[in-house]
Amino acid sequence: MTTDWRARYKQILALVDAAVVLWAMAGALILRFGATNSGELTVTEGQPYIAVALLLTVVWWAILGLSGSREPTVLGYGVEEYKRIFSGSFWLFGLIATVSYVFQLDTARGYIALALPVGVASLLIARMLIRSLLRSQRQAGRSSSSVLLIGGIHGVAHLTHALQSQPMAGYRPVAAYLPGISFDTAIEPDLDLPILGRDPSVASIVHAVHTARPDAVALSSGVPLPPRVVRELGWALADMQVKMIMAPALTDVAGPRIHTQPVAGLPLIHVSTPNLGSGQRIFKRLFDIVGASALIALLSPVLLIVAVVVRLDSPGPVFFRQERVGARGRCFRMYKFRSMVVDAEARLESLRLRSEGNGVMFKLKVDPRITRVGGFLRRYSLDELPQLFNVLNGSMSLVGPRPPLASEVQQYQSHVHRRLMVRPGLTGLWQVSGRSLLSWDDTVRLDLYYVENWSIAGDIAILLKTFRAVLARQGAF
Repeated sequence: MTTDWRARYKQILALVDAAVVLWAMAGALILRFGATNSGELTVTEGQPYIAVALLLTVVWWAILGLSGSREPTVLGYGVEEYKRIFSGSFWLFGLIATVSYVFQLDTARGYIALALPVGVASLLIARMLIRSLLRSQRQAGRSSSSVLLIGGIHGVAHLTHALQSQPMAGYRPVAAYLPGISFDTAIEPDLDLPILGRDPSVASIVHAVHTARPDAVALSSGVPLPPRVVRELGWALADMQVKMIMAPALTDVAGPRIHTQPVAGLPLIHVSTPNLGSGQRIFKRLFDIVGASALIALLSPVLLIVAVVVRLDSPGPVFFRQERVGARGRCFRMYKFRSMVVDAEARLESLRLRSEGNGVMFKLKVDPRITRVGGFLRRYSLDELPQLFNVLNGSMSLVGPRPPLASEVQQYQSHVHRRLMVRPGLTGLWQVSGRSLLSWDDTVRLDLYYVENWSIAGDIAILLKTFRAVLARQGAF
């Protein structure tokens, strides 16, 4: 029952990958050897480089397919698609280096050094463009896999909410099946799905699958079905070419922390502890120092211009300093460009009842304390740039949870204090997921997810998404 969109996008990706790789190889060939002498392009330093370029194009294109970068399950959501492109590409060029060394081939290193970064960058840009097209389709309710949810009331409701909250992941719940649930049992009020049955037999469930005609069947955590029934259901679904998805009761745990181990036919799921060791902290700190230094050097003209404009716009200092709570509960002084009048803190209490925040953080869309220039700085997050110096002095990180006020920390529940296990960030998941539009629960969930699942690849992905979020200005006030 695989829908047409999967085959269509796999074909599009195959064609785009072929064109991009061929373009990268041809471009690297011309840049390395020039286009004035066709003889040099044909045979250079004893190597037939046109033939080599064509061969590498075919091999690179094949490796991208074998690495799973075109699989529908990774399209349009998350970073797995990009990771597979990186992995396949570096495997290819590692293979080239090994073969050249073993067989003493005189391969032009400059040609390979050009082809790899140009090709990888071009592939990523092409995939981003295709992903934007796919996301627009999914926002319109198309190009997604329809899913029949099976399980208990609470498990199905939780899974429904999770899938509907992330339509870009490409799973669209179409119906529910509640095996073993009596008819007088209250159903979750927000479970806005047709219920196709409650009989726990395989035959009844298969009949429901024929009725709903989904692309996949998802079994939620705590599904009240014995192992024998689940196994027989899996066989029946395989015969109908319907995918089976098992959704365990694990929330906000990233893939690198999950490992499976087959024991007596059971796929046991192991969840490793969060990466909060000293080695990871040192590596993250080095990343912060290098990144902040580079950004300060790159943005120094912007910093200077903003400082002059703030000083000329309204009386008062250029910088705003405020006490925030950092890692392990230690307070530090955070720097920002001043975007409000000088007595903004004194006027806060009179405005607190008008707060449009999420119950813990104070926010006001039309704040009378904001200066003319300050409104512009906030829309594009330019007022946050001095926090790069906080990153350099070690009180903040480039990526991390939002730096809270002491008054906010006093309202924390016990589990929320886990946000303070790492340095607060100049940006973070909260920045790229809606900022001021987020509820308090969503803010906490995103911050805790980051703390539990930190990785350097995740930090890089968040930094790249930050530029898009800043330009979009979503949730900035």
